[in-house]
Amino acid sequence: MGIPYVKMNGIGNEIVVLDLRHRPETVTADAARAIAAREPFDQLMVLYAPRRPDTLASMRIFNVDGSESFACGNGSRCVGARLFEAGAPSPFFLESRAGLLRVERAEGGLVTVDMGEPRFAWNDIPLAEPFADTRAIELQIGPIDAPILHSPSVVSIGNPHAIFWVDDVEAYDLAAIGPMLENHPIFPERANISLAHVTAPDALTLRVWERGAGLTRACGSAACAAAVSAARTRRTGRKVRVSLPGGDLVIDWTAENRILMTGATEFEHDGLLPEATFAPEVA
Repeated sequence: MGIPYVKMNGIGNEIVVLDLRHRPETVTADAARAIAAREPFDQLMVLYAPRRPDTLASMRIFNVDGSESFACGNGSRCVGARLFEAGAPSPFFLESRAGLLRVERAEGGLVTVDMGEPRFAWNDIPLAEPFADTRAIELQIGPIDAPILHSPSVVSIGNPHAIFWVDDVEAYDLAAIGPMLENHPIFPERANISLAHVTAPDALTLRVWERGAGLTRACGSAACAAAVSAARTRRTGRKVRVSLPGGDLVIDWTAENRILMTGATEFEHDGLLPEATFAPEVA
């Protein structure tokens, strides 16, 4: 028979939603890689039965390499759109490894996710060594006297992010430098790497190398990280439109220190996964 899944995208971020709330299967790293080989994705959003009475589901997030992510804003919005179609109330809560996520309908068929509070302390991001000010840390690539990139802002949005401020996000070979920066020793848990260009007091353009996924058309948590960091460094206000190759997101860093992300989602198709996909590999 097979196990049903749904393929969606959030402004180009390819998402597979797998609802196991009423099934016994569990997704492992091996299973996530097997699913990616069959149905390519940027993130796999797996829903399990809720563990708390105030949530609709407990959620785990997998990257294409089988590693887990604490946060995926575009994936969470896709989950929200799917559950709203099934009759879920607005708002509702999902339990994730980053904490509780509040999901609600927005105007025009858009979905808003409360991504929680940003974390700026070096050991919360985490970094491998102390930095008193994470608005710009000492990190560069290229010659010392003429670095290609330098002084990124760093922040955790449930996962670590580094944002390099540039005049042209297309002027750099992010596919080449992204892996090196993602795995730089300063990031003990690796990091998402973004190039950001501020185009107006309420707008910026972004390209992202996503930890565990590679060059991506969209990354919700990276958009949140860039927006918060832009406001924190007084490059923009607290509400901005972030333009990524896949489309736009509106990020609002509220006075209550919450990050609200709003954007579109799209259904692509559904399908079935063989039950053998979830069987453990034999050593």
